[in-house]
Amino acid sequence: MHISIGRQAPRVLLVSSRRNGGWGLPKGHVEPGETSQGAAAREAYEEAGVIGAISSQPMGSYTYFKDWRAKRYQVTVYALEVKSAVDDFPDKDERKSRWFSAYQVADVVGQPGLKALLAKLQF
Repeated sequence: MHISIGRQAPRVLLVSSRRNGGWGLPKGHVEPGETSQGAAAREAYEEAGVIGAISSQPMGSYTYFKDWRAKRYQVTVYALEVKSAVDDFPDKDERKSRWFSAYQVADVVGQPGLKALLAKLQF
């Protein structure tokens, strides 16, 4: 999760799915030798082009199924305070990204588990 905290109300950066265009958080697999925090920071860069300070503790987790697979995925969510953004990143031509207010973000995501997690968070 990418959170911008400052003088403005907290905001959350979501990315579009390559599969169906719905909004969600950057996510992916933890690579060998990588921590889950490191994977979260890497995925934020690869999918949204943002760089920042990752939280040491997860904000929560959720489970989802991909439509075309019977496999269940467990996602651990970390906050990333965005320090900078780049124009050239690996998924720039495959995804859109957009900032949402912390108060509206649970209404725009499609995955029920993520929706429930975001609705519970206090920003």
